[in-house]
Amino acid sequence: MSIKLYNTLSRKKEDFTPLEEGKVRMYVCGPTVYNYIHIGNARPAIVFDTVRRYFEYKGYQVDYVLNFTDVDDKIIKTANELGEEVPEIANKFIEAYLEDVGALGVKEATHNPRVMETMEDIINFIDVLVQKGYAYAAEGDVYFKPRAFEGYGKLSHQSIDELRSGARIQVGEKKNDPLDFALWKEAKSGEIAWDSPWGKGRPGWHIECSAMAKKYLGDTIDIHAGGQDLTFPHHENEIAQSEAMTGHTFANYWMHNGYINIDNEKMSKSLGNFVLTRDLIAKHNPEVLRFFMLSVHYRNPINFTEELLESAKNSYERIKTAYENLEHRKPTSMNLVDNTEEWLTKIAEMKHRFELEMDDDFNTANAISVLFDLAKEANVYLQSNQTSTEVIDAFQEVLKTLLNVLGITLDTADELLDEAIEALIEERNDARKNRDFARADEIRDLLKDKNIILEDTPQGVRWKRG
Repeated sequence: MSIKLYNTLSRKKEDFTPLEEGKVRMYVCGPTVYNYIHIGNARPAIVFDTVRRYFEYKGYQVDYVLNFTDVDDKIIKTANELGEEVPEIANKFIEAYLEDVGALGVKEATHNPRVMETMEDIINFIDVLVQKGYAYAAEGDVYFKPRAFEGYGKLSHQSIDELRSGARIQVGEKKNDPLDFALWKEAKSGEIAWDSPWGKGRPGWHIECSAMAKKYLGDTIDIHAGGQDLTFPHHENEIAQSEAMTGHTFANYWMHNGYINIDNEKMSKSLGNFVLTRDLIAKHNPEVLRFFMLSVHYRNPINFTEELLESAKNSYERIKTAYENLEHRKPTSMNLVDNTEEWLTKIAEMKHRFELEMDDDFNTANAISVLFDLAKEANVYLQSNQTSTEVIDAFQEVLKTLLNVLGITLDTADELLDEAIEALIEERNDARKNRDFARADEIRDLLKDKNIILEDTPQGVRWKRG
């Protein structure tokens, strides 16, 4: 089965057909780096990293580009408030972004272009649009004319007249039509600026992504992705200026992830209910945060509460415990047992089910349900009288592989090794012999906190990971 994805452009699921066999050219809109990222920024980072991982799992080579907007009104404002230069602020928060998403299991992009490093390409791009009549200069600014581009509004599914009714020319703007948007902005006194054919200034937001996508991926790309809030005007404007400039389709598929709500309210800085990603990482296992984000289909809104995060933690632990039980269980037989082929077939079928869910518009929520079934079957198998190395290895390999597709590695850095467990049990036995019951209970509680369950039997103490 081929991969199907929901294309915002057509508003339906479509079979994915790459421009070039076996390769995917993918552009994801990255952050404007004026502060630490909140969980709304973390969601697209996780979602589209997972999309990338699944394409790679299916054998594709993915050229994955995520940009940084490193010059912007907000960055300039932050720099002025802190008494620092714009590049310093940008560098600081780019480093922080990479640190935060790295903790969440996001792979390094193929390219992380920055606006300041792409300025010549941006200026050349604008110049072509002016020469072709799609844009015009106005007293140091340059504006794009959406009315000159046939098909404007096709991504957001709005007509020019609908868009015109809500558009206004703000005080200080020099454009001819309320729909026109800035490609180049004349420099204000004291602002960071670059030389251009229209005077000193800096680019508008929309043109930056068009220029960076073209530079690193070509005139036409396979997938353009970002948050739902970027559909209009940002992505709509990208299409218009890119296709006007090149004469080619800009992106064949458009993917957008849903919003994040905080306690059932849309996350908003004005409401003061946004949560910084690094604050969450400091309090919670980042793998649990990623698991939580993927527990809802990427196009649906996701509601963030501490209760739901705790529920995600419990679900994550169930799968993790099943994997650990496989890791530490010694097979009762090293040889082929009667039902080995039956179990291997069952494992292969569940792996196929996982792939079918991911093939259907990257449905990670349903894919995780398959992992629960796989973990449940692993526990059932381990409770049987006869187990084989081959089946245990197969369960482990499939669980590990499919979790890796989701960017989850089941971090065990804080876990006790078998040798440490045995040493603590021996110490507990000695404490009991010496009637130091307080220490014996303390060791039992310590092991319990690490999900190690002790069973006192006539043959001695047995233990298992709970």
